[in-house]
Amino acid sequence: MSSASGQASVFEEPRIVVKKLLARAQREGDGAVVRRSIGRHELKYLDPFLMLDEFTVTPPAGFPDHPHRGFETVTYMLQGAFTHQDFAGHKGTIGAGDVQWMTAGRGIVHSEMPVGEGLQTGLQLWINLSSKDKMVEPNYQELLSDDIKRVETDGVEVKIIAGESMGVESPVYTRTPTMFLDFTLQSKAQVNQKIPESWNSFVYVIEGEGVFGSLDSSPVPAHHVLVLSPGDGLSVWNKSSKALRFALIGGEPLNEPVARYGPFVMNTHEEIDQTIQDYQHCKNGFEMAKYWKSQ
Repeated sequence: MSSASGQASVFEEPRIVVKKLLARAQREGDGAVVRRSIGRHELKYLDPFLMLDEFTVTPPAGFPDHPHRGFETVTYMLQGAFTHQDFAGHKGTIGAGDVQWMTAGRGIVHSEMPVGEGLQTGLQLWINLSSKDKMVEPNYQELLSDDIKRVETDGVEVKIIAGESMGVESPVYTRTPTMFLDFTLQSKAQVNQKIPESWNSFVYVIEGEGVFGSLDSSPVPAHHVLVLSPGDGLSVWNKSSKALRFALIGGEPLNEPVARYGPFVMNTHEEIDQTIQDYQHCKNGFEMAKYWKSQ
């Protein structure tokens, strides 16, 4: 097998799979279908990650006007395109391979709707913010596919959405330190990826099937999330005849209490109650919600 690595090929403490969960389809938004992995009762929270959805939308379904507070959303389009607009006047469209990294902070109301006909698919990740960052002003970072750094070597391609791989670093600023890597391994390829030891991490298998963490473990097919043990890196092998594509995501845990109610994530139930009041009365960050509707 060929191999590719930005670091040493053997780790002092290799990460292995400690939990495997199939993301099953459920309804969400207005007629959309999502495969939710993190955020279900079997895996409610993987600090600092609140939710991971693989969404599938065919117009006119979508995610109409809705609020957020206290965390970040990362939307990564796999197929088709989505238009985002919010009550602060921001509007943009991301297509296949593009990323929108949104910091909801103290409050945002927005819509996410498909563009054009046919199937639109992607991943959406929710990343928690620390108590000191929950009430920051909303912010966006958008990367077009052509601007996402990538490396190809020995049958391995990696798109570096956040963090670092093979000596190449993403320009995305992550308030909660995060890595988000999109790997494609051709048949018989192998990769070894360093992960900061103190971080929690997981894999989401997008296409194909792969062997993760231990060479003698069973191959895992698409639509599974794999929670990884502590360690300094992950090894992955593609023993199949077809390409393997997966996202490797890791983040520094916040180690703070989590109180959540739908699209609001704070530290205490009192803060959630305050957030609901702020949203209902259009104040403390939600002022513009009073008159705004998406077009």
